[in-house]
Amino acid sequence: METMSKRTSVSERLRAAILTAGESRYRIAKQTGVAQAMLSRFVHRKTSMNLTAVDALARHLQLDLLRIVADEPTKRKGR
Repeated sequence: METMSKRTSVSERLRAAILTAGESRYRIAKQTGVAQAMLSRFVHRKTSMNLTAVDALARHLQLDLLRIVADEPTKRKGR
């Protein structure tokens, strides 16, 4: 997968990983237990995913969620 900006959200990185995985959403769904319809809605920005689904997808796609979250800039109110 190509290098992403540190400002790219967890959701965007997950979408990119799904789209560039080299396998169908059907197969990803079967391997992770996340519904194929949910994957499609997520990829098309129609819905978000719960943490259980994100975790299953990250494991399957070999994404390091802790590193991705650590790269996210922290937003603080009033700054």
